Amino acid sequence: MYGSMFRMKVKAGQEDKVIELFNTWDETRRPTVEGAVDGLLLRPDKESDVLVAVAIFSDKDSYRANADDPAQHEWYLRLRAFLDTDPEWEDGETVRFSMD
Repeated sequence: MYGSMFRMKVKAGQEDKVIELFNTWDETRRPTVEGAVDGLLLRPDKESDVLVAVAIFSDKDSYRANADDPAQHEWYLRLRAFLDTDPEWEDGETVRFSMD
């Protein structure tokens, strides 16, 4: 599997809009994106203005195809409007994943 972890500094009062945007992606876009496996959104205990997201894809090609899709870029621009700065991205291959 392959994916990305990204840290976002959210503008004051915009967290609910960011969460809603991620929920909309999961409900409407994920079913149409080949290789999209799952996602996670986390609010760190020590930083109330930060959200950390994880996007998991079946492989790097699926991840790159989504990243290069103009519809994904449009979604990102909507997300970016709710952030103080560009997200900090870490893309990479999953080397261990288990919920057992």
